Amino acid sequence: MSRIGKLPVELPKGVKVRYADEIITVEGPKGTLSRQVMEGVTLDINEAALVVTRNDDSNKCRAAHGLTRTLINNMVVGVTTGFERALEINGVGYRAEAKGDILNLSLGYSHPINYELPSGITVEVDKMTKLLVKGIDKELVGQTAAKIRSFRGPEPYKGKGIKYADEVILRKAGKTGKK
Repeated sequence: MSRIGKLPVELPKGVKVRYADEIITVEGPKGTLSRQVMEGVTLDINEAALVVTRNDDSNKCRAAHGLTRTLINNMVVGVTTGFERALEINGVGYRAEAKGDILNLSLGYSHPINYELPSGITVEVDKMTKLLVKGIDKELVGQTAAKIRSFRGPEPYKGKGIKYADEVILRKAGKTGKK
């Protein structure tokens, strides 16, 4: 039995869960999320909790058990509190600016980068060097943060570029200049 899969998903007040035609829909104060449920698992929904059970002990069902429970839990957390990912920009002249659903980045290239944010994602810019990517879909928040980071990843000598706020960049020693 999966240690994660056997745990019930707690449903806070204000969250409604519907399950029909292999699609689960979670509604909450922040929005609505839908996802197709994998084959080999069944859902038992009551007022306070949702329990995921697997149909048999095949490898496919065992793999889907814990994953399905975690995905549904992420949906419930997303529609109640939401997710966020913090990024930092390091480098002289490197800056960001958010205008509506467009993120303008100046990262030392000959041109500015205009990144159109996906629907459901917002970016808050603080002091032009700190970004906060927010949304209700954990997967989309992480993917958007990774895409923004990929425009100029941190380099190992001076640490210039975009990095996650909790990321540690291992620095390399530069040239020693011995003659």
